[in-house]
Amino acid sequence: KNVLEVTTKPNLYEKLEDLQYRLSICEKALAEYLETKRLAFPRFYFVSSADLLDILSKGAQPKQVTCHLIKLFDNTADLKFQDNNKKSRNTALGMYSKEKEYVPFNAELDCVGQVETWLKRLEETMCETIRHQITEAVGLYEEKPREQWIFDYPAQVALTGSQIWWTTDVGIAFSRLEEGYETALKDYNKKQIAQLNA
Repeated sequence: KNVLEVTTKPNLYEKLEDLQYRLSICEKALAEYLETKRLAFPRFYFVSSADLLDILSKGAQPKQVTCHLIKLFDNTADLKFQDNNKKSRNTALGMYSKEKEYVPFNAELDCVGQVETWLKRLEETMCETIRHQITEAVGLYEEKPREQWIFDYPAQVALTGSQIWWTTDVGIAFSRLEEGYETALKDYNKKQIAQLNA
């Protein structure tokens, strides 16, 4: 009986159509707003609209946003924040991978302001930190045994540094081969086997 009363009210269809129209206007405005945020920080395209709304609503609370980092950055699961001072509680000191590997930043990062702005600064800080560590790792590669060197740096840095040195060493081996050293490649192969067995 109640259903019949409600559905037979005058102008109900028009009211429902008007509500549907106003809802579509709200949805369009929301989609346009989210698009402006995605244009400001393109990594927002990697997350759903619901996740993006959650990120934007918690933007002033970086510790609440960190649960979404893994969706924005490959294998960045969390940030380490400074604990001791209320004033600097939004200061990030480093990043954690999902395997809990910690990488300290070269410089502290203040996670303040609009979320897309401090996330962009976070991305720049991450890149600068890894770039600095790769440069350092490549420079120090030959100063100690590889099996010790590899544990002095985060996995990404150690892998990249190893690949750079492998490429360099193979280039040197080919140059030596062209100069007439017939065993250059065999010698380098022995070096590689020795490093793997260490």
